[in-house]
Amino acid sequence: MRNRHSRLTHPLVRDSRNEPLRQASWEEALDRTARRLQAARGAFGMFSCARATNEATYVAQKFTRVVMSTNNIDSCDRPCHAPGFAGLSAAFGSGVGTSSYEEMEHTDVIVMWGSNARSTHPVFFQHVLKGIHHGARMYAVDPRRTSTAEWAESWLGLDVGTDIPMAHAIGREIIHAGLANETFIERATSGFEEYKALVEPWTLSLAERVTGVPAAAIRELAHAYARAERAQLCWSLGVIEHHNGTDNVRALIDLALLTGHVGRYGSGLQPLGGRNNAQGCVTMGAVPHRLPGFQDILDPDARLTFESAWDTVIPPHHGLNLTEMFEAMEDGTLKAVYCIGENPARSEADSTQAMRRLHALDFLVVQDIFLTRTAELADVVLPAAAARAETDGTTTNSERRVQRVRRAVAPPGEAREDIDIICALAARLGHEWKYADAEAVWNELRSVSPDHHGMTYARLAEQHGIRWPCPDRERLEPTWLHGRLWETEPARRGRRAPFGLVQHTPPVDRTDKAFPIRLTTGRRPDSCAYIELSPEDAERHGVVPGEEVQVTSRSGSVVASVRIDAGLRPGLARMTARFGASAVRMEKLPVVTYVG
Repeated sequence: MRNRHSRLTHPLVRDSRNEPLRQASWEEALDRTARRLQAARGAFGMFSCARATNEATYVAQKFTRVVMSTNNIDSCDRPCHAPGFAGLSAAFGSGVGTSSYEEMEHTDVIVMWGSNARSTHPVFFQHVLKGIHHGARMYAVDPRRTSTAEWAESWLGLDVGTDIPMAHAIGREIIHAGLANETFIERATSGFEEYKALVEPWTLSLAERVTGVPAAAIRELAHAYARAERAQLCWSLGVIEHHNGTDNVRALIDLALLTGHVGRYGSGLQPLGGRNNAQGCVTMGAVPHRLPGFQDILDPDARLTFESAWDTVIPPHHGLNLTEMFEAMEDGTLKAVYCIGENPARSEADSTQAMRRLHALDFLVVQDIFLTRTAELADVVLPAAAARAETDGTTTNSERRVQRVRRAVAPPGEAREDIDIICALAARLGHEWKYADAEAVWNELRSVSPDHHGMTYARLAEQHGIRWPCPDRERLEPTWLHGRLWETEPARRGRRAPFGLVQHTPPVDRTDKAFPIRLTTGRRPDSCAYIELSPEDAERHGVVPGEEVQVTSRSGSVVASVRIDAGLRPGLARMTARFGASAVRMEKLPVVTYVG
């Protein structure tokens, strides 16, 4: 087997499931792939990539909808942030962050909720530091005392799974202190009276008992956030990696609606994404429920625009998301998968189950730069160019900024760019797409997405990136979204933003004597399997850094290396997000003695 850390330079094919991958020509690999995909129409799914360019993602979703006649497309990164998209969409009709990074430098209060941005989003955190330097006060709400919390005016170390009680207690305190923005609430929101009744039981003393955070600290945050002229509320996986992640997001959005901290410069809501183009995956339509430009696939007018441009008929219903596609593999209704730049055999929470389901497919084609674990299962492997260094195009970051990506070096060996590979397959399946370059793809996207229309390559270069939306070629939109909510005329204000009426539900997986440790999750620069423990827990279990232990939950177990994190409280451990939040126990591995 080839080294999975070495670049793929030639196509690989497998003659049968019992034979190893072998080198093949591009003609053989593409012909074989096209033939097998042709047979899989009606039972096909596409895994797109949050590291690919916007242009490659656009062509991938077009291939899915036009060539394969399905909306079954998703990325492995999108489900992590789906609760954020869902919460923001429910409130504002758009699932993206409402502010720019620049605004972090000119705000008065920054609330970092469930995010260790100093470690996981260092570019963004530089703007946070500038804001603090300019006088902003930062509050960190997180079970761990993270490196981000070191810069905070106050750290609110809530217990895992108590985000909603914390948010509701803050909301109640704001209302009782007379700090709610009544003008904004009356003009731009709906459901306030129901929200007021919902949060009324969550007194500061009750919140202290449930969250573990002192009532005085909760009160201080509530008053600081509500009294600030401008305030930003930011979150990441610590908020959304829960069974009720969308409800958590709605509870945070409620605080912005309560105080009017949205829709104007310096005040907003900022979800922090993971991979460099996670935002682009959604806005380019690599999701089962949206067309490019975040247009609703159930909207007949939106579908008509794309059907006219693409000369096709788009299925008028949602496709399968990632989880549903894996379930369809299990029951045999999804028979073929085209996986571009993703590695679900490793990234899925239950990697063993994911590998079994992928192996059971009739056909799996993987397009990647390395021979990943998923590629090792494939029937065909297509060597691709690296998006950030070997292709031209654009990406979209968490502040909605579309930026140019320029080719610096040629891909190695026979590796080809994603767009060229997808178009070569489309041609073999009866669709001749002639794109001279990535800019031609981008211009097609601009013709069907009004919110991208004003973003020519020339303007993107001149402006060093432009934030979405940008419908006009002559002017730029404000750096913040939803300014309409502040309009005095109802017709210009448009749809009211509803308060989210969400109830607290404790963690599904409770700790007990058998599983006494609460496992929390988060993003790291690496994805190694290690468990972080408090110094007290490490001493109690008699383990040392670097030692391997068995970590067992009610659904499975994994061997992980121990690391010590002084920011963790006793009884709280941490692993990467793919392991999921749960109750676990940790056991030392038996010492093996070799004789002879």
